[in-house]
This record gives sequence, structure tokens and C-alpha cells, in this order.
Amino acid sequence: MNEYMIDRLETMEKRVDEIDALLSTSLDFSKVKDLNKERAGLEEAVVLYKKYKKLLSDKKDAEIMAKDSDEELALMGQEEVDRINNEIPVYEDKIQKALLPKDANDDKNVIMDIQGAVGGEEGNIFAGDLYRMYMKYADKKGWKYNLIDEEPTSLGGYSSVSLMIKGKGVYSRLKFESGTHRVQRVPVTEKSGRLQTSTARVLVMPETKKEDVVINPVDLQIDTYRSSGAGGQNVNKTESAVRITHIPSGIVVTCQIERDQLANKETAMELLRARLQAKMDEEKNAALDAERKLKVGNGERSEKIRTYNYPQNRVTDHRIGYTTNSLDRVMDGDLDDILDALQEAHQKDLILEQIKASQK
Repeated sequence: MNEYMIDRLETMEKRVDEIDALLSTSLDFSKVKDLNKERAGLEEAVVLYKKYKKLLSDKKDAEIMAKDSDEELALMGQEEVDRINNEIPVYEDKIQKALLPKDANDDKNVIMDIQGAVGGEEGNIFAGDLYRMYMKYADKKGWKYNLIDEEPTSLGGYSSVSLMIKGKGVYSRLKFESGTHRVQRVPVTEKSGRLQTSTARVLVMPETKKEDVVINPVDLQIDTYRSSGAGGQNVNKTESAVRITHIPSGIVVTCQIERDQLANKETAMELLRARLQAKMDEEKNAALDAERKLKVGNGERSEKIRTYNYPQNRVTDHRIGYTTNSLDRVMDGDLDDILDALQEAHQKDLILEQIKASQK
């Protein structure tokens, strides 16, 4: 490890000791909470660094043993040196990753928007396929999800569908799914058997709290209407559905899933906050390249992040050049291999940024 990383780790270790000393004194609850939160952010890297330093110390002892006049002891010492030499780069890699900047949204739940884009009804059908793919993945991870709003089409697709997904580390796993997804297959709407290319758009937004995005009530136009989708006996009988227009941004959200108008309004406001936050984040980070690869765009084929090729049972993520010939499994919710590859590529980018920063 270079001096820059070691200096950071020494500072972090010293700070953990300072926090432990402070926690042993009488402090008010809010101060204890803040210190525990700070310590939790430092702990992983510090624990790994202590183990790393122990390895280096053990290596010095083993090197002395390897030079012993007793051949048996020398052999044991050399074997220990070899073992530690294999472990050192593993710990260096773990430490480097532990030092990467943390995404404050990683542990948050997400709101996901999926919309049919290019390809007419086939684009809508593909949006429905992606919707079911993410639900199956959520089931495999033990996450909970619920529908926020939907605009189903006659052939089982969706022109638009929004859902909330809740669970541990949901955003950290799904944040790279935002973008234009392209499908290549013979659609059910194509009688001549001709291969067609269509797209759907996905937007993954971290759940926001009321205090995160302050909305002035005078900026809202709220309309109610009769539900046309889910809603049981209330469908088309009561004005339980809600449409909210945020006038300054032009963002429009709807919810008609709940039977109660107030519940639909609360859910719609959650969706509005998430979309406003996503809009602000995109404007703020437009110049950045790391997570801006998640840009949604307008659904044109040239902006695709991933292609699902049905004839060849192939899925390719174009951002990292990752390809798997198991499209059937992917559509059944087996997304971990793709998501792991995306996270690893993102971590490598961050590590390169750290190395460049340390060389300045």
C-alpha cells in the first residue's frame, strides 16, 4: 500500500480510539448516536488494517524463522512466509474497497419506474417482462415490493408501471439498472416472424423522506378521478385515484392502487419526491461519469445500457462489456452475476480515482 492510504488508515484508527474514549464518558443521546454512526463508518477499514499490520508483523517473525539453522524450523518459517505473502494482497484489496467513498443512498429502499419506449406495443410488453423480472429478483432476495401505479396494455404489457421495493441494501444492488434496456426478438404482434428491436426505460430512485425534498403546496395541482385499474369494488365507482402535477418542473405522478384517496395521495407524493430528487441529482451531477452512466435519456436505441437477445439467449451490458448466454435465467430473476459485475466495475473506477488523487 502507498503512503497516502497508510496515512488515511492511521488517522482512521486514531479516530476510532478517540471515539471509544468519548463513548466511555457521559454524553447526551444525540452525541452518542452521532459518534456511533461515525464509528460504524470507520470500523470495517480499521479492523482490516489491524489484521493487515498483524500479517506484516507475523511475516517478519516468519522470515527470521526461515533463516534458522534448524532445517525443519526454517522450512516451517518459509511456508509461513509464503502463506502470508498470499494473504497480503487479499487484505490490501479488501482495505482499498473499504476506503471507497460510501453512497449515502445504498441502504435505502427504491422506487422504480419502468416505461415502454421504442417499438409500440412490443416495447410495452418488454416493459412488463422487465417488471416481472425485477419482482422475481426481489423475491429471491427476500425483499418486499408493492405497486404504486400502472398503465397496463391489452397484451399483458405496461406503457408505464411504478413500484416500491423495500429491503436491506436494495438501492446498492439496483442503482445501476437505470437506463434504456433493448430487446431483440420476434414479438407476438409480428405475424411474419420478423426479428424486431424495441426498448423500455428503467429509472431507479432512492426513497426520500419528507424533509429531504421540500415541496411547496402552492406548486401542486391535485386532481382526483375514478380508478381504472386495481382497486377492487371501488374501481370506476369512487374518485379514489389521484393525479399530482408539480407545476414548476412539469412532473406528473398518479396513483390509483389503494381504495382510499388519502392513501393514494400519500403514495403519489412519495413518487413525486423521488422523481424531483432524481431530477435534481441528474442536473447536479450531469458532468460526472461514474453513475451518470445510469442516465435514462429518451429511449432511443443508441442510448441502450443493456441488450436482451432472445434468439441467442444472450444478455449484454454495454457499459462494462459483460455478456452472459443465460437470458432465460436472467428473465427469471437471476440478476446477481450482472449486478456483481457492475458493482465490481464501479469499484475499480473509484479505486483508479483514489490512486490518481494519491499521486497528486
